[in-house]
Amino acid sequence: MRKAGVAVAASVAAMAFAATPATAVAAYPTSDFSIEVGASYYKGTATWYNRAVEVNGAFKATGCRRVYARAFTGTTSRAFESSSTWCDRSGPARLGLDVPVAGGADHVWVYMTDGSQNYLEGMTCYRGYDYCIDGLHH
Repeated sequence: MRKAGVAVAASVAAMAFAATPATAVAAYPTSDFSIEVGASYYKGTATWYNRAVEVNGAFKATGCRRVYARAFTGTTSRAFESSSTWCDRSGPARLGLDVPVAGGADHVWVYMTDGSQNYLEGMTCYRGYDYCIDGLHH
């Protein structure tokens, strides 16, 4: 009888453990951007981490284009990265920004230039918002 009681207790404990939902790990916040200049575009997501921002998107260059990301805390620029100049090509483009301050960046500029690095269009993404706004702002 003792073995049966232990088996029942173990079975009940296993069922209770299995019925407990797993605690989900919170996803990192993201902001969506879409920059379009004629047939060229850079569309994707900025993902916010404690000491970094990762900008990932689909980049299509008609003619020659380049994309950039610059991370800020307040008005202080903390990190900058750009793609190479792309001419008549498309594919994924990742811009990783290490931000060496606790909490990371509070906003990031994502923008496109022509082949001569003349500004064309851009967006500002703010931590805590799932969208970005047109233009470069602080």
